[in-house]
Amino acid sequence: MEAESVIELYNLLQSNGIEVWIDGGWGIDALLGKQTRPHKDLDIAINHKDKPKLRKLLEERGYKDIARDDTSDWNFVLGDGEREIDVHTFVFDEKGNNIYGAAYPKQSLTGTGAINGESVKCIPPEWVVKFHAGAKYEPKAKDIQDVNAVCDKFGLKPPENYKRS
Repeated sequence: MEAESVIELYNLLQSNGIEVWIDGGWGIDALLGKQTRPHKDLDIAINHKDKPKLRKLLEERGYKDIARDDTSDWNFVLGDGEREIDVHTFVFDEKGNNIYGAAYPKQSLTGTGAINGESVKCIPPEWVVKFHAGAKYEPKAKDIQDVNAVCDKFGLKPPENYKRS
């Protein structure tokens, strides 16, 4: 997915009252302030209550569900034949505790970055590192590159299994 498409989708959602945070590879690049590698999709986090509105907006633009083994009510992928959006939804209770969906703690939704010079909400650097450290999969080369780039820029220590060889 190209940076222009990311900004177009981000602005579409925001202008329709859907608060959105950029996650995944584009979230890393937002923190770094530049695109560091190609991205096949856009990962976003939204409040679960906004899911129907998001689906309507994207379906009107030709997006359809893409079947995956890990599809759920709170994590699904929509595509239009060229672009894919990996949607993660969540619900917080009145005290700010995550009670449903993707396990985003409230404080993990406080970052800001830039894509093509435009400010976007994203996962803050310390949470990017925490999420990768707690991942239940062996990191790929791109994950190691991403985490180390964030750690280098923000003076953070990479997790043991993400240290460069």
